[in-house]
Amino acid sequence: MSSAAFYRISAALLVLFAGGHTVGFRRVDPRWGIDAVVSGMQTTRFDVQGMSRTYWGFYVGFGLFVTVLLLFAAVLAGQLGRLSAEVLHAMPLVTWGLALSFIAVTYLSWRYFFPAPVIFSAVIALCLVVAAWLSGRA
Repeated sequence: MSSAAFYRISAALLVLFAGGHTVGFRRVDPRWGIDAVVSGMQTTRFDVQGMSRTYWGFYVGFGLFVTVLLLFAAVLAGQLGRLSAEVLHAMPLVTWGLALSFIAVTYLSWRYFFPAPVIFSAVIALCLVVAAWLSGRA
């Protein structure tokens, strides 16, 4: 398989990852027993730089921030999949930078989250590493 195929697979997985993240990150299962914590995050307000905010607002904002970056990574991977081998070979900072970023995302997912994001990020990282390696061989 070519690097283009691995970039396209990564792009598709990144869109799925972004969708799953967006749908799931605000869900709270009552079985977790954290209703009081979530309620406190949603209702306790504080002022930051002249704005009234809640920790829930920070949580949602950062979650959506991650969604935007995942979608940007999907667009970037899709664009990399359309470039010629010669152009990709000349862009190791971008190709390896994206791959290394998802290696870091995989570690962070393993360290702080649960199996679904670990699996998604690991498969994406693997595809991006293979694509970067193939791009460097051109």
